[in-house]
Amino acid sequence: MKWFFIVNPNAGSRKGTRDWPKILKLIKDSGIPYEAVFSTHRGHAIDLTLHCIKQGFRRIAVVGGDGSLNEVLNGIFSQNDVPKNEILVGMIPVGTGNDWCRMFNIPFDYRKALEILIQGKTFVQDVGTVTHYQKDKPEIRYFMNVAGMGYDALVAKKTNIMKEKGRGGPLVYLYFIFASLFQYNFIEAVIEVDGEFVFKGEIFSMNVGICKYNGGGMMQVPYAIPDDGLLDVTLIKKAPKYVVIQHTRKLYNGTLVNLPMVKTFRGKHIRIRSTGRIYLETDGESLGHTPFTFEIIPLGIRTVVG
Repeated sequence: MKWFFIVNPNAGSRKGTRDWPKILKLIKDSGIPYEAVFSTHRGHAIDLTLHCIKQGFRRIAVVGGDGSLNEVLNGIFSQNDVPKNEILVGMIPVGTGNDWCRMFNIPFDYRKALEILIQGKTFVQDVGTVTHYQKDKPEIRYFMNVAGMGYDALVAKKTNIMKEKGRGGPLVYLYFIFASLFQYNFIEAVIEVDGEFVFKGEIFSMNVGICKYNGGGMMQVPYAIPDDGLLDVTLIKKAPKYVVIQHTRKLYNGTLVNLPMVKTFRGKHIRIRSTGRIYLETDGESLGHTPFTFEIIPLGIRTVVG
């Protein structure tokens, strides 16, 4: 079956543009049937996904980063022409974080990533949904890696602005973790998991994960299992801001969850309300604000993994 490659030329600080000729040669040399098209603006990969499904494609490969993959996922789930599980999604990582690939052992070497795509080992993973508000109107977004709120969303937004200027990357993300500390204000939130109130108070940051990694290799939801039918939550309560600097290493090795100001939860339905607006990002894409309702779609999408 023919693969439909959706290429984000701006991924990885325009690495998608620079490296596409090399990737294209590998695809041609492999002999696999394919078509390829470039996305041109934010949200375009959603439209391209809808188009290729209508044209009969059932295999979609993303040449980009986590944000491009998220758009393809939302394209798949915004159509009803074919069952979602008929579509197979693969990836050649060209992005700045590539955290979904990190979870599933897809190498950053293009030749090896293409070999995995051709081998076609499949894994069926869960999909998360979040209802958020954009200009006070509810919107639904699907995600397949990690959603972040509060400080996490602020850092992602600043990083995305730099990406648009061609200056993204994990080091830029790490820079904004420190640089944004003094402009962030704690916000009081009420959190409910599967109908039970689990927390009320001021929060610093929060993640809801299908997978473990975000922010270019940070393991903020280390207990997440992508096919267990549950959402994993890591909440960082209000704490002195110097603590973030002091424990940065623990963001990367998963031991952050052992700190006293960190709480973890697991469930199928999560509601978050707040006194002020808490903002959201999913798979690195900056979105709207509270209130949020998260739900899980068990075994929602077929993927090619390493």
